Amino acid sequence: MKNYEYTVIPAPERGERIKGLKTPGERYAHSLSGEINRMAADGWEYLRVETLPSEERSGLTGRQTVYLNLLVFRRAVAQLASPASARPDMAPQPEYPVAATPPAQPEPVPALPDAAAPQPSSHPQASGINRPADDQPAAPPSPRERGKK
Repeated sequence: MKNYEYTVIPAPERGERIKGLKTPGERYAHSLSGEINRMAADGWEYLRVETLPSEERSGLTGRQTVYLNLLVFRRAVAQLASPASARPDMAPQPEYPVAATPPAQPEPVPALPDAAAPQPSSHPQASGINRPADDQPAAPPSPRERGKK
């Protein structure tokens, strides 16, 4: 499997004026081929053209979206020998370095003093006096009982 690195450059916006090239298409093609040949001299292989949106400032506070034509190039990266094949006696290394000190143990939760613990209430509502028995279904009070307080 080959590994590649990529680079992206903006495509030329207009063609160069060259003697003998009459139409704008011919001029633009000449400019484009010049960029592709310049990158190929450095070992880059032309891959494709991408048209991508870019948000740019327009005036003092405005923004507008413009579309840019970008030339995408790639070239093969020299692969290093894998660590297993280079030195079989070496174990693979972790991706991230291991910490020098062991992780700290979490602090134990201190016991609360008796004054902070919840205390039983002496109020009748909290003791369960007005609660229905477990074996009887809870029924809403009748209209007569509601007005008797």
